[in-house]
Amino acid sequence: MADPSTYRPAPGAIPTSPGVYRFRDEHGVVIYVGKAINLRSRLNSYFADLSSLHERTRRMVTTAAKVEWTVVGNEVEALQLEYSWIKEYDPRFNVKYRDDKSYPWLAITWSEEFPRVFVGRGAKRKGTRYFGPYGQAWAIRETVDLLLRVFPMRSCSKGTFNNAQRSGRPCLLGYIDKCSAPCVGRISAEDHRAIVEDFSQFMGGHATHLIRRLETRMQLAADDLNFELAAKYRDDIAALTKAMERNAVVLGDGTDADVIALAEDPLEAAVQIFHVRGGRIRGERGWVADRVDDAGTAELIETFLAQLYVDAEPAAIPREVLLPELPASAEAIADMLSERRGGRVQLRAPQRGDKRTLLDTVARNAAETLIRHKTKRASDLTTRNRALAEIAEALGLPEAPLRIECYDISHLQGTEVVASMVVFEDGLPRKSEYRRFIIKGFEGQNDVAAMHEVITRRFRRLHDDRAALAARADLDAAAAPTGETGADTALLVDPQTGKPIKFAYAPALVVVDGAQSQAAAAQDALDELGISKVAVCGLAKRLEEVWLPDDEYPVILPRTSEGLYLLQRVRDEAHRFAITHHRGRRSRAMVESALDDVPGLGEVRRKALLKEFGSLKKLRAATAEEIAALPGFGPRTAEAVVAALAGQQPQPAVNVTTGEVLG
Repeated sequence: MADPSTYRPAPGAIPTSPGVYRFRDEHGVVIYVGKAINLRSRLNSYFADLSSLHERTRRMVTTAAKVEWTVVGNEVEALQLEYSWIKEYDPRFNVKYRDDKSYPWLAITWSEEFPRVFVGRGAKRKGTRYFGPYGQAWAIRETVDLLLRVFPMRSCSKGTFNNAQRSGRPCLLGYIDKCSAPCVGRISAEDHRAIVEDFSQFMGGHATHLIRRLETRMQLAADDLNFELAAKYRDDIAALTKAMERNAVVLGDGTDADVIALAEDPLEAAVQIFHVRGGRIRGERGWVADRVDDAGTAELIETFLAQLYVDAEPAAIPREVLLPELPASAEAIADMLSERRGGRVQLRAPQRGDKRTLLDTVARNAAETLIRHKTKRASDLTTRNRALAEIAEALGLPEAPLRIECYDISHLQGTEVVASMVVFEDGLPRKSEYRRFIIKGFEGQNDVAAMHEVITRRFRRLHDDRAALAARADLDAAAAPTGETGADTALLVDPQTGKPIKFAYAPALVVVDGAQSQAAAAQDALDELGISKVAVCGLAKRLEEVWLPDDEYPVILPRTSEGLYLLQRVRDEAHRFAITHHRGRRSRAMVESALDDVPGLGEVRRKALLKEFGSLKKLRAATAEEIAALPGFGPRTAEAVVAALAGQQPQPAVNVTTGEVLG
């Protein structure tokens, strides 16, 4: 590990101009490329006290052995040089977005004498125009099949085309009028290219003028009493309209835009993009990247825009790019993209309206991409085994923790305190054994005490269940010890019912959402119950540090560790389960509170309202007739409920533990 002070530039040697810098390792390999408006200010930040740096940044500067820089004239030039260097050197510590999966493209081979259309995957080739990518290959294939009746261009492979030329007979598509059969000379190369151009314009979102042209031709054919030709144009218009309907209008103003959203966690970031042309979604794509430093959302967006557009054709750059947050260099990026496109490009972060709604939809897709990526990793047996082995090695466990339980606390400013317990066996969730806890008697925000109570309750129940099992099965104490969980965690079954006894199966590892204090509280609870063979650790959100109860310093698992991925997934699942429980209780509490002043409305009918409508928001939106239709409610009671809720506005609340808006 290198000492950054050994290669730190002399004071005053770094210029204050805009520029791009490179860190190299001892072998001269570029490991990181960055840009700065002020090189001196930016580079000095890397040579601060190592303890103040992000873990990943600290690893980068201790791996490097040299730093060098190049001065440029302005921020736009810095962006362009940074992008070209990242592409050239492929630095290991820069964020790299990789395709979440292989998306299908619609391709047109313009470099051929008779261009053909096909659906394919993989890298792009020169001389070929691409549309998409698309979510499902079958959907775009159906669209192409529909459009070939209107635009009968070539869609066969080179081998099929050559065979038809030699035989002098077209393939089946030529006989059913889904190909103009250039292979046998039915159409010239120029006329065939005109058909291909119309096809490309339609796929590019310029369908309106094509439909109008067909409508004009249909009318002229009808005026000439050529009803057969008019019927063909009518069918073509219907086919184009049907193809357009497959892509619903999402932006009514006909905007051409790329809509980009991110989903992040401390280890990875997922990006989703919707390509909107003419107000319709013409393609979508997802990427996942390992996070290699403490870059925020704006910085991640900046690096993504670089990788997305640096090699893009001018026609692929839209007039507008919608983002969840504008990067600091938004103006410089817009200027660079405008220069490449040959027209003005705007970067915007919409706050309301249709564009904001669409951005939220893209964000949900990004979150699903991230979940799918993590699930795919976790579902692989080899990966799961490696993850469990890494956890055992990092925590000093005698064997891999085949059963892991994770606990999380959720509350709203110290009220409605709840906890969750999720169970993973062999690295996969076992949802049938998830549990929820309601914690009462606490005032204020005391997550440590709440964690102590929930661990105490869970493992006291372990004692009770095992004692009951021993009594019913007439087992001696040696065969069924109640004070120790032991390494043997075989599933305990009630001999009378044949069903597993709740809480009787002890985990090999308890994970708590939090740092050293929460882990210590869990360990104290186990010690008080005399349980000594269950390992405990905490997983802190900020830097994904693993804390042991009695250690002063955390265990730092490598960024690429499968064990860390598994612990993170377990922790995130516990957090999700706790938040869901908390929201449900908060909603019920709000309903009950809002109905306190309704005369004659008892607990049974309050529960009936909550069961029917689910939340206070939906109950407020209900009419008196809808409430009166419930069993046990009459018109007078329904009107009293509506009157009690009239004028009450729901107040947004924030979970102070997570910063999440609840409701």
